Amino acid sequence: MKILFLTHYFYPEVNAPAARTLEHCRVWVEAGHEVTVVTCVPNHPKGKIYPGYKNALYQSEVKDGIKVYRLFTWLAPNAGFAKRVANFLTYMFMSIFAAPFLPKADVVVSTSPQFFAGLAGYFVSRLKRARWVLEIRDLWPESAIAVGAISNKRLVKATEGLESFMYRKADAVVSVTDSFVPHIAGRDVPASRIHVIKNGVDLDFYDPDVPRDEEAVDPRLKGKFIAAYVGTHGMAHALHTILEAAELLQGRDDIVFLMVGDGAEKEKLTKMHAEMGLDNVVMLDQMPKDAMPAIWAVTDASLVLLKNADLFRTVLPSKIVESMAMRRPIVLGVRGEAQAMVESADAGICIEPENARELADAVVKLADDSDLGSGYGVAGRSFVEANFNRRELAKRLENILLGLNGEKVD
Repeated sequence: MKILFLTHYFYPEVNAPAARTLEHCRVWVEAGHEVTVVTCVPNHPKGKIYPGYKNALYQSEVKDGIKVYRLFTWLAPNAGFAKRVANFLTYMFMSIFAAPFLPKADVVVSTSPQFFAGLAGYFVSRLKRARWVLEIRDLWPESAIAVGAISNKRLVKATEGLESFMYRKADAVVSVTDSFVPHIAGRDVPASRIHVIKNGVDLDFYDPDVPRDEEAVDPRLKGKFIAAYVGTHGMAHALHTILEAAELLQGRDDIVFLMVGDGAEKEKLTKMHAEMGLDNVVMLDQMPKDAMPAIWAVTDASLVLLKNADLFRTVLPSKIVESMAMRRPIVLGVRGEAQAMVESADAGICIEPENARELADAVVKLADDSDLGSGYGVAGRSFVEANFNRRELAKRLENILLGLNGEKVD
């Protein structure tokens, strides 16, 4: 089978969409399929090109047997609505213009975020005379409304119309959570065309037995209980809560908060950190994917946080399964499906979103009871081994693609 995958984000970028796409495509290549990824030059989240790349009209490479085509895109940091939309639209238009020159495809898969990468799949699949699978990682424009990025009612109505169009036209819609399904079905999509393939984790890459070396990560961490947030510092994540919790715990010399990553709110958070004079918070820049196991190895408690908004009751942050795979206890500030998952796995402590007091208390509880944290970690690893092995989930998605292509499904 020939699979053409459209994604705005791809390796060596380190966000969740990039990781999911790479790991799924790698499994499909191993199964004997021809896989082509169409993406941008790596630049997320700062809008700055990664070393070794250039924003050329067209460039290609091969990654783990995957043919990768990178198209010119108007680059913009992960901040500022107008510039980001320009970034999104140029990727969509370039994908459509490039379609006639791309390899033959039996199935086109397009993934959101971002929204227009998903929409590009409709046009490219028509030009390639291929079936179309739309993968939904975020509900859009709902997620943009929730973080205050969109407020214009006409714009909201227009994007909701495009959203419904996409759902109706796709041969299959793949959601990453159960909670998205009622929303998608409510747009007149038959249940037979809706599938759920949740975010999994590469159990070999996320090895919980990686040696702990605080000094190698940052000398300020040595000998401390480390509560870490690893990931995008975006508008949705309410990371001010970490700084407020750290302020409450300034009397605990044995506890430090670690924040690793970049994003739209990083500059604001860095300024807030300096103004508050917090010596119990260590802020590091985004790290390459290969550095992630070493970061997780020094983590004693994994912080998974989002804003206190109803929409986020429907999401499953990928950091949950990564934390579980690394056998790290979770402090979860997300309600809804994510909370149900962590509680079902018995993998950590759930708190009210954006509640600094509860966050501080949860960190203290884990710092003062190592057996409690170890128990949560062991339970979490067992849970992901049984339910969230990325390789098995990739095979389930492969079967959906095979079925659309009229091939035998295992």
